[in-house]
Amino acid sequence: MNLDGSRSSGSGGGLSTTAVSNGGGRSRGFLRGWKIQNTIVNIKIMILCGFLTILVLLSTTSIGNLGNSNADAVNQSFIKETNPILEEIPSDSHPNATLHSRAEPPKAEMDLAEPPKAAMDLAEPLKAEINPNATYTLGPRITNWDSQRKVWLNQNPEFPSIVNGKARILLLTGSPPGPCDKPIGDHYLLKSVKNKIDYCRLHGIDIVYNMAHLDEELSGYWTKLPMIRRLMVSHPEVEWIWWMDSDALFTDILFEIPLSRYEKHNLVIHGYPDLLFNQKSWIALNTGVFLLRNCQWSLDLLDAWAPMGPKGPIRDEAGKMLTAYLKGRPAFEADDQSALIYLLLSQKDKWMEKVYVENQYYLHGFWEGLVDRYEEMIEKYHPGLGDERWPFVTHFVGCKPCGTYADCAVDRCFKSMERAFNFADNQVLQLYGFSHRGLLSPKIKRIRNETVSPLEFVDKFDIRRMRVETKP
Repeated sequence: MNLDGSRSSGSGGGLSTTAVSNGGGRSRGFLRGWKIQNTIVNIKIMILCGFLTILVLLSTTSIGNLGNSNADAVNQSFIKETNPILEEIPSDSHPNATLHSRAEPPKAEMDLAEPPKAAMDLAEPLKAEINPNATYTLGPRITNWDSQRKVWLNQNPEFPSIVNGKARILLLTGSPPGPCDKPIGDHYLLKSVKNKIDYCRLHGIDIVYNMAHLDEELSGYWTKLPMIRRLMVSHPEVEWIWWMDSDALFTDILFEIPLSRYEKHNLVIHGYPDLLFNQKSWIALNTGVFLLRNCQWSLDLLDAWAPMGPKGPIRDEAGKMLTAYLKGRPAFEADDQSALIYLLLSQKDKWMEKVYVENQYYLHGFWEGLVDRYEEMIEKYHPGLGDERWPFVTHFVGCKPCGTYADCAVDRCFKSMERAFNFADNQVLQLYGFSHRGLLSPKIKRIRNETVSPLEFVDKFDIRRMRVETKP
C-alpha cells in the first residue's frame, strides 16, 4: 500500500522533491562513470598501439641490422679479395701512372645502403677522360735507356744484340683484333703473314704479329706506336724494330737491309728529300715500313710523336693543323705519317740528324706500276736488287684488304696482291724445286728433278747462300 501510495503520489500531482533529487544523482553518477570507463579504454588502446608500434620498430631494426650485418660481411670479404688487384692499378700519386689511371672517377654521394667504393669501381669500369690541358704520353718517361740497356746486355750475354755479325732485328706487323669484313680479307692477311715469316726465317729475323690494341686511345694508324715502345723495353737485346704494314709484301726475298749504311742513324724510312724539305708534302715519307733503333733517341721520338694520336677531339684538331701545314693533305683526322713529317720539319735540328731518308731501294714500293711488270722483271733481272728492277717491298697502299671499302678497285687490289704473293713465293719454292703455274695460280709445278742427287742443287739454288751486292 505504502509503495503504491508512494508511487501514486510520486506519479500524480507532480514529481516529489525527493524523487527528483534521487533520480538526478543517479544520472550524474552514470555519466561520470561512463567517462572514466571510456578514458580507461582509450588509455588501454593507446598503450596497446604504442606497444605494437614498439614491436614493429624493434623487429624492423633487428631485420635491418641483420641485413646490414650480412651485407657488411659480404662487402668486407669482397674488399679483401679486390684490394690486391686495386693496389696494382697506378694512381695519381704513383710515379708510373698512365693516362688511364690519371682519369678521376665521377664522385657520388654514399649512403648506408650502397656497397663499398671498391665494389662500385669494379662493378662499373672507369673510363679515361682526356684532359685537353694535359699532354698525352705513351707511359712513364724513360731516361738513360742507353746506359740501362748496356748494363742489361753485359749481364745477359746469352741474349746478344749482334748475332753472326749482324745486328738483331725484330720485325713487327699486325692487323685489327677482329676478323675482316669479308673472308677473302682474312685469306690475304694469312698470305701476308706467310710471306713475312718466309723472309724472316731465311734471314734470321725475329717476328711478332700483333692483334691487340695496347692503348684504346691510339687506334687505327697509331696502334704501332705503343707496341714498338713495349717491344723496345721488353727486348733490350733487339737492336732494330722493323715495322711493316699488313698490306705490304716482301717481293725480293734475297735482298737484305744494308744496316752498315745506317750506323750513325736511328730511323730509316723510305721517302724523298725534295718532297720533304722543299714541298712539305704529306706523302714525302711512308710510315708503312720503317726501322727504328732501340735507343733513347727513339723512345724520345715516340714520346714526341704520340700526343697527336689520341682519338676524339685531339686527333681531329691535330688533323686540321696538319692539313693546313702539309701540301696536298686532305682534310681528315691526324694520321701517324703526317704527324711524323710535321715533327721532323718543325723540329728539324732536333731530329733530322739521326733520320735516314732511304730511296736507293724500295723499302716501300707503291704497288701500282710494279705488279704488272713482274714478268718483265723475271725475264730481264734477278732477285737481290731491291730497286725498280726487282722491288724489295710491294706496298698495297689504298687497297685495305681487311676493310669494307678501299681507295682502289677491290678486284684489282686482290688480283694484284695474288700476283705479288706468288711472285715472292716462287723465290722460296725454287729452293725446293717448285714454282707456281702462273702468277695468278695457287697451284704449283715441279721445275727440276732432284731425286737422284739433291745436294748438288743446294749451293746453286739456296738463296741463303747467295749474296748480291747492293748499291753503296
